[in-house]
Amino acid sequence: MARPHENHREDVAGRANVEDTPELLAYYNDLDRFGAGALWTVANKIEPWEPKSESVPMLWRYNDLRSHVLRSVELVTPEKAGRRVIYLRNPGRDDVAAAVGWLYSGLQVMHPGEAASAHRHSASAVRFILEGAGAYTVVDGHKMTLGRNDFVLTPNGTWHEHAVAADGSPSIWQDCLDIPFVNAMEANFYEVHPDLSQAVGFAVDDMTKTWGNAGLTPAVQWGKPYSPMFKYEWEPTYEALSRYAACTDGSPFDGVLMEYVNPTTNGPVMRTMGASMQMLRPGERTKAHRHTGSYLYTVAKGSGHSIINGKRFDWSERDIFCVPSWAWHEHANASATEDACLFCLSDIPVMRALGLFREQAFGDNGGHQPIL
Repeated sequence: MARPHENHREDVAGRANVEDTPELLAYYNDLDRFGAGALWTVANKIEPWEPKSESVPMLWRYNDLRSHVLRSVELVTPEKAGRRVIYLRNPGRDDVAAAVGWLYSGLQVMHPGEAASAHRHSASAVRFILEGAGAYTVVDGHKMTLGRNDFVLTPNGTWHEHAVAADGSPSIWQDCLDIPFVNAMEANFYEVHPDLSQAVGFAVDDMTKTWGNAGLTPAVQWGKPYSPMFKYEWEPTYEALSRYAACTDGSPFDGVLMEYVNPTTNGPVMRTMGASMQMLRPGERTKAHRHTGSYLYTVAKGSGHSIINGKRFDWSERDIFCVPSWAWHEHANASATEDACLFCLSDIPVMRALGLFREQAFGDNGGHQPIL
């Protein structure tokens, strides 16, 4: 039986505009029998005038989700679940379990004394710590303690495991991975550690102590394609933002924004995902722009709102929201006295590496979008 036929026509010079006829429909059916089709029937669909994201802007309120995340502790164990995570669904990306674009995200919870077994995979992962005490992760033998708003890498191919010390407190962090992208490339592998755990072979927090020293580079060789700074701590990040804010007007679109970088290359922390932290000063409201690439924001500090494709989303600390590719967006700090900080994970390294990054400022209405 022939598949249902769709003819995506546009009455524009240079675009496919072939009218269906009985003879053509029969021809399409013949092609379908041999696993083929006529390009002109789908050309306008697969080559749109501009990006058309399947993702929809979303806001996940932490206070709404937190109790449900904690309840999962009563229902499943890390041993049975592999990872006890409540993932963030985007109705436009349900087919690939992505939060936005090709980025997956979820909230992982562990209680004191619990440990998740070690594994590795082709997908790259990051963690952004939301709450708790005593949590730690081990990546290729490097143990890192985890504090609020710390940003942690578990690059592709590295053994990693997570736990919370017995004298710690319930801990929740945000997982972000490029799983949908790697799956789209049909290149994902997954492996469980043969011992289910790995030995710690270095001093605790050695990677941050080695590579996070205010621009001073150690006499150590690092030839891997991801950052050796497996943990970027919140306190020095916020201090750097505050110092920079004192001497810059910032970006009209992003406020005071700084990128997390690989200290050996000054490039992105990983090849498929980039990260940044931005500060919106008291009362600051940015102008609207849009760009290719998907953005996933976590509110590290303060409260405010963002307008995404004309819809307002009000956010506060630990909330998570997404900006799909080529969506107009702008941000505003709700406080007249306190700054607000947004952590952002994106696929911009992929966009730039492939020459696909484009950006556009909103030109009307003083640079701001009308709210729908």
